[in-house]
Amino acid sequence: MATRGRRPSGSGTREAIVEEAKRQFSARGYRDTTLRSVALGAGVDPKLVLHYFGSKQGLFGASVELPVPPELVLAQVFAGSRAEVPERAARTLVGLMEDERVRDTFIALLRAAVSEPEAAEVIRGILTTRMLLPVAEKVGGDRPELRAALMASQLVGIVMGRFVVGIPPLVASTTEELVAALTPVFRHYLEGDWVAATEIMRDALTER
Repeated sequence: MATRGRRPSGSGTREAIVEEAKRQFSARGYRDTTLRSVALGAGVDPKLVLHYFGSKQGLFGASVELPVPPELVLAQVFAGSRAEVPERAARTLVGLMEDERVRDTFIALLRAAVSEPEAAEVIRGILTTRMLLPVAEKVGGDRPELRAALMASQLVGIVMGRFVVGIPPLVASTTEELVAALTPVFRHYLEGDWVAATEIMRDALTER
């Protein structure tokens, strides 16, 4: 009779650890998930977890899954006429947050980022590399990184207000109302000349 024991190092071991880490980080949160608990759940020696990932932070980074591939979202938003990008961005992002699976994953990432500095560092790096920098590259112009970050801040605010805090007017808003409200804001962030005006004002204050 075969006896149950620890999984040996080899093919499939790393994947098994990552899958168990995803489950535990989602169910227990960052703080209560440990390298030892993941190793126990995956049926491996804790030394193997350290071998593959180096630290809890490294394991968390390997287990983070964005709810949708950013490349697909960018392709959808920036396809077609440039003038329609703000509305497409608003409609795409609001539509994604109406998908329960996408929304739940995004909220889990936000909660981890808010509650744990180590998790926030990992999430920030992933979002910057896979979302903000590619958006900035598409946006172009002056201060594209800031413009992309401001658009992202609107998404975070809507998700927190509508689905986490549950602010009544946001909860009651329809998809079309949210798209109509966000479109001019996104247009301002993407196309407005406020960045240059702000820098001129800052320089003037510095010279005083």
